Amino acid sequence: MPTRRQFLKSSVFATTSLSLGSHSTLGASLVRLAQSSDTNAQTSVRLSSGWEFLRETLGGTWEVWHSQEVATWKAVEIPHCFNAYDGCDPDTPAYRGHGWYRTHIPVANPYPQGRTLLHFEGAGQTTTVYAGDSVVGQHIGGYDEFVFDITDAVQQLAASPQANAVSQKKQAQPSGIPVAVLCDNSRDLDRMPSDLSDFTLYGGLYRHINLVYVPAISLETVHIKTSLPTPKSSAEIEVEASLYNPTRDPGEVQLEIEIFDPKGTRIHIAKQNLASWTGTKTLTRFTAKTPQLWSPALPDLYTCHIRFKTAHGEYTAQESFGIRHTEWIDHGPFKLNGERLLLRGTHRHEDHAGYAAAMPDDLIEQEMHLIKEMGANFIRLAHYQQSRRVLDLCDRLGILVWEEIPWCRGGIGNEVFQEMGRRTLRNMISQHYNHPSILLWGLGNENDWPTEYPEVNQQKIRAYLTELRDLSHQLDPSRMTTIRRCDFARDIPDVYSPSIWAGWYSGTYPEYQKSLETQRERVKHLFHAEWGADSHAGRHSENPDKVLAEIATGRGTDERGLAYLHTGGEARVSRDGDWSETYACNLFDWHLKVQETLDWFAGSAQWVFKDFTTPLRVDNPVPRINQKGVITRDMQKKESYFVFQSYWSETPMAHIYGHTWPVRWGAPGEQKMVKVYSNCETAELFVNGVSAGVRHRNSQDFPAAGLRWMVPFTGGANKLRVIAKKGATMITDEIGFQYQTQTWSKPAKFVLTEAKRSGDKITVEATLLDAQGALCLDARNRVRFSAAGSGKLIDNLGTPSGSRVVEMANGRACISLQRTGTGQSVIAVESPGIQGALLIVPSI
Repeated sequence: MPTRRQFLKSSVFATTSLSLGSHSTLGASLVRLAQSSDTNAQTSVRLSSGWEFLRETLGGTWEVWHSQEVATWKAVEIPHCFNAYDGCDPDTPAYRGHGWYRTHIPVANPYPQGRTLLHFEGAGQTTTVYAGDSVVGQHIGGYDEFVFDITDAVQQLAASPQANAVSQKKQAQPSGIPVAVLCDNSRDLDRMPSDLSDFTLYGGLYRHINLVYVPAISLETVHIKTSLPTPKSSAEIEVEASLYNPTRDPGEVQLEIEIFDPKGTRIHIAKQNLASWTGTKTLTRFTAKTPQLWSPALPDLYTCHIRFKTAHGEYTAQESFGIRHTEWIDHGPFKLNGERLLLRGTHRHEDHAGYAAAMPDDLIEQEMHLIKEMGANFIRLAHYQQSRRVLDLCDRLGILVWEEIPWCRGGIGNEVFQEMGRRTLRNMISQHYNHPSILLWGLGNENDWPTEYPEVNQQKIRAYLTELRDLSHQLDPSRMTTIRRCDFARDIPDVYSPSIWAGWYSGTYPEYQKSLETQRERVKHLFHAEWGADSHAGRHSENPDKVLAEIATGRGTDERGLAYLHTGGEARVSRDGDWSETYACNLFDWHLKVQETLDWFAGSAQWVFKDFTTPLRVDNPVPRINQKGVITRDMQKKESYFVFQSYWSETPMAHIYGHTWPVRWGAPGEQKMVKVYSNCETAELFVNGVSAGVRHRNSQDFPAAGLRWMVPFTGGANKLRVIAKKGATMITDEIGFQYQTQTWSKPAKFVLTEAKRSGDKITVEATLLDAQGALCLDARNRVRFSAAGSGKLIDNLGTPSGSRVVEMANGRACISLQRTGTGQSVIAVESPGIQGALLIVPSI
C-alpha cells in the first residue's frame, strides 16, 4: 500500500482543484444560515441515501467508476463510519486506511448564478472530494465542519459529456453529477490528534453531508456578541457578519435584522442598504435593558432573524444566542450570573455500539438527555470539536461546555502539525461562537505525554500553547481558555485542570480532598477534569475496598507514566482492583461528598459518561473499551449513574444498589450491606416484606449518604423494597436476587444455557462452576465465545454482552446469536484451563 505522502504526490491528487479549498469557516454560518432560510425554494438537501462504499485502496478516481469487476461496493447510508465494528474487535486492531464513497448528486440551484456547496459536518480523518475525475478540495482533520464550492465543477461537468463519462458503467446510472469521496484515517504524524491517543481515530463520512444552495452573494458568518458588564446590568448586543462573494460582485445588499427574546417578543429591528463588503462588518448594535439570562436552570435563548436581499436572490436566516455573565474567582469558585455555580460535569466521546462515530441524531439526543437527567450542568467534549447537534442540545438543555481542539498528546510537532492546531482553533471558535453553552475553549490535552513524536520539548510546548491562548483571546475575548494535564505549562491557560486520579491510577480515594487543596494553590483558576474508575458492567463485590490496603498513600494521586497498563509500576487499583461496579460507586460517592463541602471549588468533570473504544486497552475486561462510563456503550445505565443522580438531580429519585446483581453471597445469617442512592430526605428499607428501619440522608455520611442498612438475607430468593420521601413526594424501588451460602473452590467447568429468545435472536449465558457444581461468584476468567452453523454471534459492540471475548462478571458471561437460516447452530464457550461447553440450537 502506498504511503499517504506517496498518494498525495500521485497524478490523482495533482489534478487542478476546482474549488476555493477547504473553507471550514463556512461550515457553521453560511450553511447553517442557508439551511434556516424561509424561501419557498429548497436551499438545502440532506445527502443520506444513494451512496456506495468500498474499504480498500484504489489507483484513483477512474477506478472508482470502473471497478465493478475487481471490487465489491456496498450500499450505505450517511452518516457512516467504516470502523463501526472493528474499533472493538478483540483480535484485530481497527482498520486504518482508505475508505471510498461514491454517489450521483442531482443539482437544481434555485438561485440564478447561485453557488452550489457541499457541506461536510465532519469526516475522518483526511477527506478528498472529487466531482467527476477532478479534485474539488481536501480537508485535513476529523472533527471541524468544512465546505467545498462545487459550482464551477458542476458547470464544467454539465458542459462536457466527456468529463461526465468518467462515471459511466455497463448498467444505467442515476442522474446527477458523479461525486466520489476518499476518507483516509491512516497514521499521520503531522495530523492531530496523535496516534497515541486513548480513543479510536475513526474513518468515514460519520456526520451529515448537505448539498446547499446560496445566492451569488450570501452571508458567510454571523456572530452575535453580547456584553453583560455585571449580572444586573443591561446587555449590549452586536451583530457582526461577513459575506460569501466569490465573484466579488459589487452589488447592493438590503438587510432587515430582527431580534426576538426567549418568549418570542421582538425587541429590536434594524434596516439598512449597504454596498457589498469584505471582511467583517457590524450590522446593528443595541441595548437590552432587562435581559433574560441563560443558565442551566433556565436556558433562555434569543433569536436573530436576518432578511438578506440582493439582485441575485433573498432569504431569511436565523441564529440563536444567549446572554449570561461568567466569573472565575481567583483560587475560588465559578459564578454564573452573579451566583456561585458548582460545575457538575462529565465527558463525552462521539462513539456508540454498532455505529462508532456515526451516531444517529435520535441517539445523540437520547444521550444528551440522559446526561441532563443525571443532573449534570457541564460537559467536556473530548477531545475534539463535536457535532453541531450536541452544541444545539447543550444550548436548549442548559449544559455548559468545554470544547477543545484535537491537540491530544502528540508532543510538539512540526509546522504542518502546529498550523493544523491554529486552523482547528479558528474553525471551532467561528463555527460555534454563538452557542451560549460554551464556557471554555480547550487548547489541548495531555500534551506532556511521554515518548511522543517528535519530541516533548517543554519550552516549545509552552511557546505554542501561549500562541494558541493568545489566538483564542483574539478571536473570542469573552471566553477563557483551558487545558488538562500539562503541569509545566499550567500557568498559561486561564483555567487549568491537573491530573488527579485518587483511588484509581495512584493513591486512595480518601486522599482526594488533600490533592485538590494542594493543586488549588498552584493555579489561579482550578477545574478538575477527568476522575473516576473503570467498572465492568454486571460485576459486583461484597468487599470492594479490600484492595486499598495494598495501595501506598501520601505519594500523590496523579496518573504517572503508563499507569493505565495492567502490568508494571506500583500497586494501584486500576491494576490490582476488581473493576467492580461496587468499587466504582464507592469512589464516585466519596468524590461527590467531598466536592459538595468545598465552598471554594469551581467544579469537576467525571471521566467519562459512556464507555468508548480505544486501541490502547486490549487487555480490559471488554477488549479495546475504556470502561469508565456510567453507562455502557449501548447506553445501559450502570449502578454509578444513580450515585451521580442522587447528588446532582433535583427530581426525586431512589435506587437500590444491585439491579444487575442476580446472586449475592455470604454465610447464613451474615450481616450484609444494602445501599440506596437517593436525593430524598428519608428512606425506609423492607427486606422480604419486613421493615429494616428508616434512614435520614446526610451527604457526609459515607457510603450512600447514610442510606444504608446491615441486614441478613435468606438463603435463596430475597426481595428488597425501599420507600423514599422528599416533601410530599414518595418514590419506590425494588429488586430481587438469590443469596448463595454455598462456598466454592477452583473454577472447573462451564455450563452454557439459553437465557432469552426474541425472534431470530437467541441470548446465551455461560456460568462457571467448581468441580462440585457451585457457582464461582468471584470468577473473572476471560472467555471466548464462538458459533457455527446457521447463525452468527452479535459481537464487536464493545459491551459486556456484545463481545466474543470478555471477562466474566461474578462467574457469568453472555452473548447473543442471530439466526441466519433454518438449520442447526452450535455455540461454544472456552477459557484456558477450564472445561468448555457447547449449546446446540436446533433447526427450525
